[in-house]
Amino acid sequence: MKTFILLATLSPQGLQTLRFTPERLLEVNREIEDLGGRVLQQWAVLGYYDFISVIEAPDEEAAGNMVAELSARGSATFDTLTVMDPDDLLG
Repeated sequence: MKTFILLATLSPQGLQTLRFTPERLLEVNREIEDLGGRVLQQWAVLGYYDFISVIEAPDEEAAGNMVAELSARGSATFDTLTVMDPDDLLG
């Protein structure tokens, strides 16, 4: 499994959903698992992004499919970062 960081910005619709149905956040995490990933850590943050999630997925394609599925709902947009061990990068 590879590690990815998802930087999420909620849309106005997503903010409304979270305000009135806060458990929706946990449902999204379960949906990531249903799509073959796993949420390792997650934080709500102040600033440009609303949430930072560290997830595992089999590969970049799987992570991309997860993000595409979540983005298609219109509740959030995502920036996705692939995490690499510095030793692997410096080889």
